[in-house]
Amino acid sequence: MTSGPKSEASIIIGGGISGLAAAYYLAKRNLPSILIDPASKLGGVIQTNRVADCLLEGGPDSFLSAKPEAMALIEELGLGGDVIGSNDHQRSTWIVKKNRMVPLPDGLMMMVPTRIWPTVTSPLLSWSTKIRMGLELLRRPKAGLPDRSVGEFVEDHYGPEAVEYLAEPLLSGVFGGDPYQLSVESVLPRFAEMEAKYGSLTKGTLAGLANAPKSKGGTLFRTLKNGLGSLVDALTKAIEPHCQVLSGQALSISREGDEYLVRLNDQILRTRHLVIATPAWAAAKLFEDFDPKIAKLLGSIDYSSSMTVGVIYDRAQLSQRFNSFGFLVPKTERRHLVACTFVDQKFDHRVPENRLLLRCFLGGAGNEAILDWAESDLKRAVLSDLEALLGLKAEPIAFQVSRWPKSMAQYHVGHKKLILELQERLKNYPLLFLAGNGYAGIGIPDCIRSGRDAASGFQF
Repeated sequence: MTSGPKSEASIIIGGGISGLAAAYYLAKRNLPSILIDPASKLGGVIQTNRVADCLLEGGPDSFLSAKPEAMALIEELGLGGDVIGSNDHQRSTWIVKKNRMVPLPDGLMMMVPTRIWPTVTSPLLSWSTKIRMGLELLRRPKAGLPDRSVGEFVEDHYGPEAVEYLAEPLLSGVFGGDPYQLSVESVLPRFAEMEAKYGSLTKGTLAGLANAPKSKGGTLFRTLKNGLGSLVDALTKAIEPHCQVLSGQALSISREGDEYLVRLNDQILRTRHLVIATPAWAAAKLFEDFDPKIAKLLGSIDYSSSMTVGVIYDRAQLSQRFNSFGFLVPKTERRHLVACTFVDQKFDHRVPENRLLLRCFLGGAGNEAILDWAESDLKRAVLSDLEALLGLKAEPIAFQVSRWPKSMAQYHVGHKKLILELQERLKNYPLLFLAGNGYAGIGIPDCIRSGRDAASGFQF
């Protein structure tokens, strides 16, 4: 086993968006780094492909515009002109109920109603739930409540049907998680704060809307015209002069004096500044011998597995047109699909006029076994769901599967306390940082922020 490059370079383990962001922000300061990743292509779950004349994202397709980190990085990389927004003027999301597509009521913010008439007239919820939503306005503030699951929290405010047909499908679509395990403090902190201040989530949401600065326009979701893979390409090019990329698997870490030693198959690398930007479960393996307590904390952060399936049709064979961003399937209604996006409705520059592209989502908490299915079985299951739910009977011209095992962090009840313990323990190791979606946010802006902070010497 040979000794690797000199310890002046920072070492980054993990070549997803968090690790790439760390390398970029080091490169901005003309600081050298070594990035280690076993995959044949950097970017982690961000993977963009061209299939049958369509632009298809294998992982995330956009980022939230409300969080500034992604836009700031994109503009620095000279990609600001390629940013496009979602077609919010036609934004509508359907929920499957009794095998029918029912639109979410206008004015619904997550599961909080902000407009009376659309909620009253919606067939999605029963009258008992609608009455309960009205009475929720009378709730008084309750400070000092312990962390609870999102399911318990929403059920307490709006009843079990609101969990079944609002919270569960929405959180399955975003987190791939179980609302009765996810932490309200970590997943929906704003709602927990509203409860403490206003008592009523509806009252708190309405107050927030009234006090919000006047909008200057913009859309809820943003992405890049040529796909999020172009962000990965730009980052890879930007770090080249300062970052050495090693294709390999980091096996363990140890410490010698003020240096960290990273063991690969054929060499040991030394550094004073170490960034571990892998999923928490992978980071736990690196810490097993180095610090079993940290390894245990990291190993207790659960991850769900999911997959996206791109299904492309020739429009000449279809009569259907869908005026919606897509649909969500509540667990109680679910066969295989968890959610589906109509890509041509959500974003321009993705799908030519003669194509229909659906991005289907499967897996998630409790449904991970489907990732092991053969592609022929997956195709049969997906097409069966699409025929039953949308009436699509044509044979697709392309069927593209992207499997993401143990990729989405699950912030279970008590996550905030776990993170505080982890931060306290990491104080024993100067210039060792964790980055990624396992700690303080799962979205692209959150991951970019975690990589930037790790490069700058801040721990999530």
